[in-house]
Amino acid sequence: MISRITELNHIGIALSAEKDSRSILRKILTGAMSLTHADGGSIYTVTEEQLLKFEIVTTESLNISLGFEDGQSVKFPPLALYINGQPNTSMVVTCAVLEDKTINISDAYDVDGYDFSGTKSFDRSTGYRTKSMLTVPMKNHQGNIIGVLQLINAIDQQSGEIGVFTPEDQQLAESLASQAAVTLTTTKLIKQQKELFEAFIELIATSIDEKSPYTGGHCRRVPELTMMLAEACNAKLSGPLKSFKMTSKDRYELKIAGWLHDCGKVTTPEYIVDKATKLEAIFDRVEMIQTRAEVLKRDSRINFLEQKLLLIENNSDENIDLEMQVTLLEEKHLELLEEIDNDLLCIRQCNIGSEFMDEALKQKIINISKKSWLNQDHETVAFLSENEVYNLLVERGTLTHEEREVINHHIVMTNKMLESLPFPDHLKNVPEYAGGHHERMDGKGYPNGLMGFEMSVPARLMAIADIFEALTASDRPYKDGKKISECLQILGRMKLDNHIDPDIFDVFVREKVYLSYAEQFLPASQIDDVDHASIPGYREQS
Repeated sequence: MISRITELNHIGIALSAEKDSRSILRKILTGAMSLTHADGGSIYTVTEEQLLKFEIVTTESLNISLGFEDGQSVKFPPLALYINGQPNTSMVVTCAVLEDKTINISDAYDVDGYDFSGTKSFDRSTGYRTKSMLTVPMKNHQGNIIGVLQLINAIDQQSGEIGVFTPEDQQLAESLASQAAVTLTTTKLIKQQKELFEAFIELIATSIDEKSPYTGGHCRRVPELTMMLAEACNAKLSGPLKSFKMTSKDRYELKIAGWLHDCGKVTTPEYIVDKATKLEAIFDRVEMIQTRAEVLKRDSRINFLEQKLLLIENNSDENIDLEMQVTLLEEKHLELLEEIDNDLLCIRQCNIGSEFMDEALKQKIINISKKSWLNQDHETVAFLSENEVYNLLVERGTLTHEEREVINHHIVMTNKMLESLPFPDHLKNVPEYAGGHHERMDGKGYPNGLMGFEMSVPARLMAIADIFEALTASDRPYKDGKKISECLQILGRMKLDNHIDPDIFDVFVREKVYLSYAEQFLPASQIDDVDHASIPGYREQS
């Protein structure tokens, strides 16, 4: 008995260390059979529908094992605890649950009160003889029955014959069933908490994406690309990244960091995130400038008609130059209209964000701003306000320096939010991974200005994933998604500028991670041929 109690303790320790529910079920059943010398057994679980579901079944003498492997299910139909609203106590396992008691039967063929037709049918088809039976409800620490442990045919260790389950067998089985129920409940609770945690994280990411039609999908795509690149780096057996290896824990931690990398954007105002043009505020102010242009055209026409009328009124019969003077006035008027249209066309062109704005275009905006118009208060004012000029002269994208600072502040908020959370040990690096994707190898990034050697590999590879996703994204307010060849050219120049990790970038290109991502997430129109030799700074593996 002492050795059996010791074995029970060993089984309990093994159960407490196990995380996989299928492995737990397997250890419970095989452990119980070993303790009681049972030839077979099964475990059922109670479902929300008040059914007993077969989880795992085995009979050693028949060499039967069902449900032992992951993904393998027992095909037997579940047993109803209630039939037409009435307790189903006709079967041993359902009765054990409904009456909350252990049922110890010496011989299933010599007992009244239970339906053993299924058992006898099984025996006839296999030649087996079911005799002794021990059925134990599995009750957790809250007093809830979550399943049933059933053991079949106790084998006498001296004679090898089928015997009965002794009171000691029953006591050991009940003790193990209790431990097992607690372990299964704890494992289920941990799984549910993990699922809730992940669902909540994805909910935050989705809400950020849905906050603006121009960032839809970014928070979902970056984790995917990050993991693709991480796996490519993990597979390297030589070179600078050969020491980078990921465990399942590392993968999960990086995945969570990827989902949370932009969580600080919940604080970023929509009017900045959604700024599709340089002059956009609540609405695109270029339409106000269009109205001013129409006022200038109107005033020009009024001036032309007034001068024409004055010429006609002052004309004498002998003045043969009238027609010529009117023509000159009209030509001047039409030239002014054309100038206004050209100015408006230049403004509309500059209002669209781009990657570069040349000096000639800047000078045109400055020249236009010096012109004037007569406003509704009959005041002569500049055709463009200082704020409009400031916005139109933005060189890259649509955001001013101040607006870009607001956008950049999201990473400060990301760090602040994540560092305030009590992450468990297996997720302790999430804040560093998620908060470092805007840092640069040369220390010119933000928010902390870290140098490359101060950043972890996961943070550095997430930076590349974030940039590539942004370049290829077709849902930005000021640009269409770029072709992958152009994106790699830009990333190559960033490598030469010591912006991104050079070794990770080389893996990104060499292993064609960009192509795997593109084929999954980008339209065919963006997937073009890539000549690796033409990518700035890229080097083939030596």
